[in-house]
Amino acid sequence: MGKIRSRAVVFGTIVSLGLLSACGGGSRDVPLENFSAEEIYKKAEFELATQRRKTDEAARLFGEVERLYPYSEWAKRALIMQAFAYHKGRDYENSRATAQRYIDFYPADEDAAYAQYLLALSYYDQIDLVGRDQGLTFQALQALRTVIERYPDSEYARTAILKFDLAFNHLAAKEMEIGRYYLKRGHFGAAINRFRVVVEDFQTTTHTPEALYRLIESYLSLGLVDEAQTAGAILGYNFQSTEWYEDGFNLLKGKGLSPEARGTGWLRSVYRQMIKGEWL
Repeated sequence: MGKIRSRAVVFGTIVSLGLLSACGGGSRDVPLENFSAEEIYKKAEFELATQRRKTDEAARLFGEVERLYPYSEWAKRALIMQAFAYHKGRDYENSRATAQRYIDFYPADEDAAYAQYLLALSYYDQIDLVGRDQGLTFQALQALRTVIERYPDSEYARTAILKFDLAFNHLAAKEMEIGRYYLKRGHFGAAINRFRVVVEDFQTTTHTPEALYRLIESYLSLGLVDEAQTAGAILGYNFQSTEWYEDGFNLLKGKGLSPEARGTGWLRSVYRQMIKGEWL
C-alpha cells in the first residue's frame, strides 16, 4: 500500500496548516460538523503522526469522516486509515473489523489488498508466543493465504508468504513443545502422536529434524526398533548435516542398530513417499 504509507510519511507536513490549529487545541468546542471532510481527515493524520500513544483519537477522527461524509472519497480514505490507526494502537479486533468493512465496501479498490493484509496482521501479530492459543495462528494462516491467492501481484503477497511460513512454523513449534512435555514424563505414545503430526503435516518446517530424532527416542524407549530405525533413515536422508541426525545415529548405534527403513508402519509410508516418491 504505497499510497497509504506515503500518507503516513507526510503527516508532519500538514502541521502548519491553519485548519489543524482550528480543529484542535483551543477550538475543541467547535463541533466537527463545522469542518470539511478533508479538514477532519488531516486532523486525524496529525494525531496519528504526533500522538504516538493516542492512536485511538486518530481512529475516532477517521471514523468521524466516514460518519459525517459517508459517500465521499475522503470517507473511503479514512476507513482504511482507521484500520491502520487501530492496528498501530494494537487494537487488533477493531483493526480487523474495520479492514473487513473496507474489503466489503471497496473490494476492487487498489487499497483492498492492504486491507486484507492488515486483517491478516491483526491475527499474525498476536502469535509471537508459542504458548498462545493456536486458533489465532490458524486464522492468521487463512487470512495470509487470502492475500497471497487474491492479490498475488500486490506488494503484500511476498511479505504474506514469509509470514505464512513463520506462522506455519509456529504450529509445528507448538506440537513439538507438547511432544517434549509428554516425552519428558514418559508418556511415549502421546509424545509420538505429536511428533508424527510434525513429520506428516509440517515436514517443510525447521522442526522436522528434531521431530524425527524425538521419534527415535520414543520408539527406542518402547522397544519398537523398526520404527526407530526408519525414523533414523528419514533423518539421515533429508537432514544428515544436522546435529539431530548425528545424535540420532549415535542413539541407534548405542543399541547396536543402524538407520534403515524397516517394518510396515506409518513411518515406512513416509519413507516411501519422501525418499522413493511412492505415494500408493
